[in-house]
Amino acid sequence: MKNVIFLLVLFIFSSAFAQDDNLTVVAVGEATLEKDKMIIQDPYIQGAVTSGQKTAATDLVKLLRNDFSFYQKKFFLVEAAPNNTSYRPPTNYDYWNGKSVRFLGSVIAEKSGENLKITLAFEDIKNRKQIFSSTVTTGIVNLRKTGHELANSVYKQIVGKESIFKSKIVFVSDRNSRGSKSVKEIYMMDFDGKNVTQITSHGGITISPSMSLDGHFLVYSLISNSSGKRNNNLYLMDMRTKEAHVISQKEGMNSGAIFLPGGKSIALTLTVSGNAEIYEMDLESKNLRKITNHFASDVDPSVTYDGKLMTFLSDRAGKAMIYTMDPNSEEKNVKRISFVGQFNATPRFSPDGKEIVFSSWLDNSFDLFRISSDGAGLSRLTKDFGSNEDPSYSNDGEFIAFTSQRVISRVKADQNIYIMDRDGGILGAITQGFGNCISPRWYNF
Repeated sequence: MKNVIFLLVLFIFSSAFAQDDNLTVVAVGEATLEKDKMIIQDPYIQGAVTSGQKTAATDLVKLLRNDFSFYQKKFFLVEAAPNNTSYRPPTNYDYWNGKSVRFLGSVIAEKSGENLKITLAFEDIKNRKQIFSSTVTTGIVNLRKTGHELANSVYKQIVGKESIFKSKIVFVSDRNSRGSKSVKEIYMMDFDGKNVTQITSHGGITISPSMSLDGHFLVYSLISNSSGKRNNNLYLMDMRTKEAHVISQKEGMNSGAIFLPGGKSIALTLTVSGNAEIYEMDLESKNLRKITNHFASDVDPSVTYDGKLMTFLSDRAGKAMIYTMDPNSEEKNVKRISFVGQFNATPRFSPDGKEIVFSSWLDNSFDLFRISSDGAGLSRLTKDFGSNEDPSYSNDGEFIAFTSQRVISRVKADQNIYIMDRDGGILGAITQGFGNCISPRWYNF
């Protein structure tokens, strides 16, 4: 029983407790791949534009530069010389090739009524050809979205796959807490930490948010601050209407839910039988199917996109460690894959299902580790960087969002969301001054 209580405390702790314009990588070793030098020039402003439109065009270029700066293993962003003309001259391939530039980006901005007409072009200097050109008309209020979409289109043209530029991160913050009353609500932001939107307004403690792959539904747990019995209930929110309702309120824990492939069912942790087990729940019928069945406590599932492998946290070894199994057949092929630290937490699959990132308690703090889904190739990702936990892969598997708690004074600590590359290179914090931010979940929709 002590192990059950310990594991549940660990799970709740890691769920409930545990911005720079241009982020800079902290050096952790040289990249093995050759980087392509990229310049995105200051905007060419044509015709009569308002001061607000001119500022918006400049901000758009800053956004494009910042987007590509995240991929610092692929691109080396070089600061451009200021433009002295309003018209973009023909590309001088010999000039730029002499400066070892591979990709040259330019933005032409013109007034179109109250909107801006933006023409973005990218040149492949090495191959002496234009590889991208697009003209869009957009309002200033939609400029960030437009910029991320344009940057993603350029990235796809160069790399051949989707970037993180259109992705979102869902997270929990306690910024609305007042005095001794703890309040944790769910928020969503762009991948770079901007455009933060509050999603829930319960006035209680929300934990473990998880979004469906199409972005239509959000599932999370809520511990109400109202008087009376405070149960841990599971809610489902329609993101289009922002209406939420309880879908599981069984005695004890109703938490750690994730959407299963197809979006018609979820995996969640329940303690209704007296022991923490992982179940599958059909969202329409609310019928339950037991996935794990063990006298030890099993919590916090993560499932591959094809649904053929599940990783979870269990104290079957006497302490919380990472296991995998086939979630479609109860207790089939259960395998322990982690043997590091005093205990582990929050295992999460990479998009391709080949890796699992998790946190481990050792040396009196949490640090992040990466391991192959078969248990091979353990790599330590953080060390001497505060207490780090709750990792989540980006949609392309190139980055990991996580929380890190840094001690500020004897009575104050600061917990923010950071981004690292998959090898542990820290890019920086994407939340700052927004309360203690936890439970980041990365989505692309």
